[in-house]
Amino acid sequence: MSKADDLFAAMCRDILDNGYSSQGQEVRAKWADDGAPAHTKKRFGVINRYDLSDEFPALTLRPTPMKNAIDELLWIWQKKSNRVSDLRSHIWDAWAGEDGTIGKAYGYQMARKYRFGQGEMDQVDNVLWQLKHRPASRRILTNLFNFEDLADMGLEPCAYSMTFNVTGDRLNAILNQRSQDVLVANNWNVSQYAVLVHMMAQVSGLKAGELVHVIADAHIYDRHEAIVEELIARPRYEAPVFRMNPEIRDFYDFTPEDFVFEHYQAGPQVAGIPVAV
Repeated sequence: MSKADDLFAAMCRDILDNGYSSQGQEVRAKWADDGAPAHTKKRFGVINRYDLSDEFPALTLRPTPMKNAIDELLWIWQKKSNRVSDLRSHIWDAWAGEDGTIGKAYGYQMARKYRFGQGEMDQVDNVLWQLKHRPASRRILTNLFNFEDLADMGLEPCAYSMTFNVTGDRLNAILNQRSQDVLVANNWNVSQYAVLVHMMAQVSGLKAGELVHVIADAHIYDRHEAIVEELIARPRYEAPVFRMNPEIRDFYDFTPEDFVFEHYQAGPQVAGIPVAV
């Protein structure tokens, strides 16, 4: 059975049984349909570890739309775009301004150039350069949480930092996330950044190792609780076999079509999830 299912179900069970409720507090989020406060149960400092050399961490309790998840990943890390029309899906439409962008968030931050010791480049190119020339470095990371630009972002970044670390011939990484709607976003983010580690490893002559996902505020909304209970009680299946185009050696040559998830069996998709905004 997929180990990602086990981690997801255990995390949800812990939040539902032991989570701190925001009931009685003033909360920012509201339910889109009626404007009522969107309360949550949360656990602080959740850490999940995924051994990418063992299996791809796809949820099988329900399917994760991998092509759309990878498209968003490439939008941020490869295209370095903040324009919603550059995405195949419409997941960012609600956050776009009149100019059609999400402001100075995500891809905008990745495109900003900085002066490094090896010259001027953006954060992604710095990671690629370091992995090639200084793999033993303990300074290989990215950070999207730029305080100077927060007021000009459509949404302050949730998954905001990646720290890469090479151990032997393995590329490991830590994904830091300030906040996560567990039902909606958990495996979307996990799958995206697992793919990213595989991509970075391949173009750097390394193998994918471990992805550690650190979530400061892992929460389940009150109107999602019954959905989560049903979801984690479902049958579980084997993780899919992940394949990536082995010919690609340039990070910027990858497309969503270069990734295949063979034998991906999952339960039915969850429909009608209430939306908190």
